[in-house]
Amino acid sequence: MNLVIKEYKLYREEEILPLYESVGWTIYCERPEMLKQAYAASYCTLGAYLDGKLVGILRAVGDGASVLLVQDLLIYPEYQRKGIGTKLMQEMLCRSEGVYQFHLLTDNTPKTVQFYRSVGLSEADVLGIKTFTRM
Repeated sequence: MNLVIKEYKLYREEEILPLYESVGWTIYCERPEMLKQAYAASYCTLGAYLDGKLVGILRAVGDGASVLLVQDLLIYPEYQRKGIGTKLMQEMLCRSEGVYQFHLLTDNTPKTVQFYRSVGLSEADVLGIKTFTRM
């Protein structure tokens, strides 16, 4: 497996939308212009390429100094549990080492909780903080 992690600089709808669709994030597929705008305004986007094919993406937003939020981490289902998400997260954590607050919101499932713990993140309540959100 020849995996390469690099910045995703050129937004290509024909490769991004199928990735979102494959993991069931169809709200983004229904609003492709919003997704394109979100990518353009992102702080950093990393792509995971396997033999030249995009198989995963990590998109972060924020200022890169005081706060960074991992907004999207998607891996095609057939490539999940092969270390690709871990490599994407490790690269982002490395690139944002000096950022004061590193955040991520995710589904509360055993699979996702275990994964994000495995890459060194902690749940907010363990840190004595509360998270508030509006969707």
